[in-house]
Amino acid sequence: MEEDEDEVLGLLDKVLEDEDLFDNEMDLDCPFTPMEPRTFKGDMEKGLEMKKLVLSGFLASEEIYINQLEALLLPMKPLKATATTSKPVLTVEQIDTIFFMIQDIFEVHKEFYDALFPNIQQWDEKVTVGHLFQKLASQLGVYKAFVDNYKVAVETAEKCSQANIQFQKISENLKVKGPKESKDCTTSATMEALLYKPIDRVTRSTLVLHDLLKHTPKDHPDFPLLQDALRISQNFLSNINEEIDPRRTAVTTPKGEARQLVKDGFLVEVSEGTRKLRHVFLFTDLMLCAKMKKTAVGRHQQYECKWYIPLADLSFQTLDDSDSLPNVQTLSEHEIEEMKIKISTIKSEIQKEKKAQKGQTRNVDRLRKKMNEQESCLLLHSPTIPFRIHNKHGKSYLFLLSSDYERSEWRESIQKLMKKDLQACVLSSVELQVLTGSCFKLRTVHNIPVTSTKDDEESPGLYGFLHVIVHKAMGLKESANMYCTLEVDSFGYFVSKAKTRVFRDTTEPTWNEEFEIELEGSQCLRILCYEKCYDKSKINKDDNEIVDKIMGKGQVQLDPQTVQSKNWHMDVIEMNGIKVEFSMKFTSRDLSLKRTPSKKQSGVFGVKISVVTKRERSKVPYIVRQCIEEVEKRGIDEVGIYRISGVATDIQALKAAFDANTKDILMMLSDMDINAIAGTLKLYFRELPEPLLTDRLYPAFMEGIALSDPAAKENCMMHLLRSLPDPNLITFLSLLEHLKRVAEKEPVNKMSLHNLATVFGPTLLRPSESESSKAHITLASDIWSHDVMAQVQVLLYYLQHPPISFAELKKNTLYFSTDV
Repeated sequence: MEEDEDEVLGLLDKVLEDEDLFDNEMDLDCPFTPMEPRTFKGDMEKGLEMKKLVLSGFLASEEIYINQLEALLLPMKPLKATATTSKPVLTVEQIDTIFFMIQDIFEVHKEFYDALFPNIQQWDEKVTVGHLFQKLASQLGVYKAFVDNYKVAVETAEKCSQANIQFQKISENLKVKGPKESKDCTTSATMEALLYKPIDRVTRSTLVLHDLLKHTPKDHPDFPLLQDALRISQNFLSNINEEIDPRRTAVTTPKGEARQLVKDGFLVEVSEGTRKLRHVFLFTDLMLCAKMKKTAVGRHQQYECKWYIPLADLSFQTLDDSDSLPNVQTLSEHEIEEMKIKISTIKSEIQKEKKAQKGQTRNVDRLRKKMNEQESCLLLHSPTIPFRIHNKHGKSYLFLLSSDYERSEWRESIQKLMKKDLQACVLSSVELQVLTGSCFKLRTVHNIPVTSTKDDEESPGLYGFLHVIVHKAMGLKESANMYCTLEVDSFGYFVSKAKTRVFRDTTEPTWNEEFEIELEGSQCLRILCYEKCYDKSKINKDDNEIVDKIMGKGQVQLDPQTVQSKNWHMDVIEMNGIKVEFSMKFTSRDLSLKRTPSKKQSGVFGVKISVVTKRERSKVPYIVRQCIEEVEKRGIDEVGIYRISGVATDIQALKAAFDANTKDILMMLSDMDINAIAGTLKLYFRELPEPLLTDRLYPAFMEGIALSDPAAKENCMMHLLRSLPDPNLITFLSLLEHLKRVAEKEPVNKMSLHNLATVFGPTLLRPSESESSKAHITLASDIWSHDVMAQVQVLLYYLQHPPISFAELKKNTLYFSTDV
């Protein structure tokens, strides 16, 4: 008998380390790979293709979900076997509580997957899938039972983990199979994380039903069945949300009062001049700032309270003239960009490791750990927008946020609670300990927003250019001076990318302004509406800028299937009674980076720089001289000059005017928004048939910047400049001096030399299509590749160099060979 028990316990240990156990119950075929893009003959065929794409994506995520459920079930059998021995790990009751309904949910989804898969494989206009989704929706009762038991299941698993070291090891290291195509690639997950997957799954299925209906004609047999499935799912979700939300967010104080968690999230706090990552919890009566306690390996994680403020005592502090922001630990632009490059490089390495299918997860886990360290560091050092709160009876606290949107969200949530009749609460040490202890279970944000913690099935985001037209705003009750800003997420935080002009004194501002926004793994677009403040006395002492009032804000997910079509996609964001109408479309990086020579030689865009200067009898193209002059005249103090996108229609109008050599060009320049002029200059260099620093010299620039010996690097980099054709060299030197003058105003315009090098480096050096195809970017995330990093570094080298004179360079030509 004892031998049998030891054998069962050995099987439990095998769950922790043996991946062969995963091949016991399920053999999924390879998930469907979407067909190659082709030309659609009509709307019906296009709808059919889109429907297939939606189903294919859902099928792939179903496979991952089934693998997650299977990983959860894997230890159940050996645990049950030990329960009847003299050395039980868990009791039968505990096992039944923790794994309640998981087997049933697994069987429902396995059956659904097996029925859906052949339909996608043999896809045509006659295939119907509505009955499968209707059946899946009709089986949601298993989820109802699971949700009712969810809280008890998680609590039981937690208690058992603390009481039994063997179960703790199992629950903290469950192995989840990767998709069939990477069969040997497994990932680790905790039992708590996997138990939450079914709660999240119904929401995802409901969203897929929305998308399927969008691309299913009303006369198709699937339409009424999908409608019925959506109705059942939505009713189920609304009932579940009513039941689960209070249970997840309520905590009872020792005095019997109900305290609700309203909002929580990770914020960067400035404490004693250094940045600290905190988890901030906003309850109905107080705000609590906590940090994760350091615990021994295998011990349950806990929070430690750093401070709390009763909302009755909280105010948003405005600084006196004598006050200023403390000296905050900051990293240079250069170090921030280096981090981004490292993150992208590690991402690429992870993808290569996964494709290798070596059956080894050690390398992937090691790389993920490295990426998490880099992303966490970036998240800590990137925010710059101050958010200060004050305790009327104590000290004030300073957070740094990455976005005005985020600051507004926290401020609004706190102000909404402060409108209620609040009583100041003072917590005893025991009460504070109980509340802090409950934060781990109550939290709604479980991980810091870094990609290394995301599931593999989650979208990696979009890389390329998003074209957005902000049309108009409706619903204003009073006339206002209004403008909008656009933000997108990048590397875990949000960045402001574009700004419309101010539409003055109106209830219906109509902009119809188009912007081109660069995306770096972005998943979300935010639009903020502001009322422009012209009162110079209203100064925000935190950042020394005039405070414009946020009138509304909203966001939209960047769904690759919707955005990546060639047509414009129109949408509306509603915010505080205001509706902002906008359109967007996406261009992939491959398409957006092509240099296409102009077919006509009369204009300036897409025409060789030597042809233009010869025709104009000038040393520097007229377009470059005029744009530089205008930026220095009235744009050098503009925040984000060259970084903030100009209005695309204005840029196109200027492009047409320069190409036609219009007489009114100077008048147009003086009237045009300065960001449009900056954008026109960038577009000119981007559309040159070959880069300003030439295709021929590109490999030598890449090698020169990599030299470690300063003297050798200096010789090489100066020699390369001498080797440029005269029109290219003189134009480059003119631009260099201009960008240095812009950077001199960095305290005002926030554009450092490194910032400017990041904007212009790839534009001036990126090879033309024939050259770039030799080293084709295979992964979208390779935008921050070594090549791009080197392009930025080349320009930065010359920007940081003492003044370079054309005459001095040419004087030394005799001492160097011109053959590179």
